[in-house]
Amino acid sequence: MKLCEHLAAAKPHHPNTTGCEECMKTNSWWVHLRTCLTCGHVGCCDSSPNKHATRHFHATHHPVMQSHEPGEHWRFCFVDDQMVD
Repeated sequence: MKLCEHLAAAKPHHPNTTGCEECMKTNSWWVHLRTCLTCGHVGCCDSSPNKHATRHFHATHHPVMQSHEPGEHWRFCFVDDQMVD
């Protein structure tokens, strides 16, 4: 499978925080974390109550996120609905 242009262009980005940025501010909780590869925003996954990673995409249109979980290296493009490991 050919990578979409967003995944092909995505570069690693240093995470801004060690936890979900918004959940940390509101004392909420998360299940798994995702890092935006455009700006380093760390948000919680869609299994988390607040779904901040997806909300970040809708607010910014930054297309690619990467798992922030230890041992996971997959990336996901919101625009093209494509995942790569």
